[in-house]
Amino acid sequence: MDGGGEDGKQQPHLVLANKLFLLSRSDVDDLAKVDLRADVLAAVKSDDMAALYESLAADGVLEMDAALLAEMRARIDEEIRKLDEKIADAEENLGESEVREAHLAKSLYFIRVGEKEKALEQLKVTEGKTVAVGQKMDLVFYTLQIGLFYMDFDLISKSIDKAKNLFEEGGDWERKNRLKVYEGLYCMATRNFKKAASLLLDSISTFTTYELFTYDTFIFYTVLTSVISLDRVSLKQKVVDAPEILAVIGKVPHLSEFLNSLYNCQYKSFFIAFSGLTEPIKLDRYLQPHFRYYMREVRTVVYSQFLESYKSVTMEAMAAAFGVTVDFIDQELSRFIAAGKLHCKIDKVAGVLETNRPDARNAFYQATIKQGDFLLNRIQKLSRVIDL
Repeated sequence: MDGGGEDGKQQPHLVLANKLFLLSRSDVDDLAKVDLRADVLAAVKSDDMAALYESLAADGVLEMDAALLAEMRARIDEEIRKLDEKIADAEENLGESEVREAHLAKSLYFIRVGEKEKALEQLKVTEGKTVAVGQKMDLVFYTLQIGLFYMDFDLISKSIDKAKNLFEEGGDWERKNRLKVYEGLYCMATRNFKKAASLLLDSISTFTTYELFTYDTFIFYTVLTSVISLDRVSLKQKVVDAPEILAVIGKVPHLSEFLNSLYNCQYKSFFIAFSGLTEPIKLDRYLQPHFRYYMREVRTVVYSQFLESYKSVTMEAMAAAFGVTVDFIDQELSRFIAAGKLHCKIDKVAGVLETNRPDARNAFYQATIKQGDFLLNRIQKLSRVIDL
């Protein structure tokens, strides 16, 4: 795995991981899967990923070819023998820098052939030979890429914490900015959309992590997480009017309409754009596990925004605004109201929605009174103790 991204290309193993994810999806047609399977086999052969090949063959994704597996294992054994000879030679005849480079080469080879545990173990050995904080950070990025390939969230979380500790010792801004994108992706993949949006927005003008995904995909993730995380004012300032987003958003189908129709309260257009984005979200390996949750959150945002303008509104008017039927709105809102997501009630007889938004000022007043009573009680108890 290439820990860089300077060439602007996605890390090949993450491309492979995405293809393996698509192969597992029932909503990808069989013809597309034929091409995906051929691509996966070519990638496995190219990097001698014997362990992965064996696993995929056992799962029925690829056909087992014993001769091919034996060839890959033989090449791996031969390459490891050569790498061990280089390490021994460096330790006997060369300096510390050369020893570290020899160990790093072995680490990268284990990553390339898909030997996860051996790669992690060798990276620890390489870290022991590393002094510079920047080089230690690069090793953490390799570990993070392994974690993302296997979707090992425990490994990713520990690696992010380790990287943050390293930055306390020093570290350049370029690597710090790259880490923000890695952490943002981790937060998004673990359903912490609010933190993901914050980290991704911070990285818009400094994005260099092309090893993870393209800049278009980065903007796609940034917009999706921001829509359900930011208030209307922040969304305008940080996303709708952001020049970096404006330059790219048109390249992602339906994304511009999705964002702008929401902000401009064009709800019928929003629902059309929203339906166009369901497929890309379902076919994204980081977002797919949260598909239903994300769909609910977006609808909560848009329904809340619509109702914010009214004290009461007919269901017919709301249905017309969204381009759907009254029955659909009735069923939708009933679920959201029951879940406590929307502050309104339905008058079914009159066909009217009445909002009952909580009064923030009154809630703050009540909380202050409650805390004041609690404080007075504590003071009275304390005064009795002092009197005694």
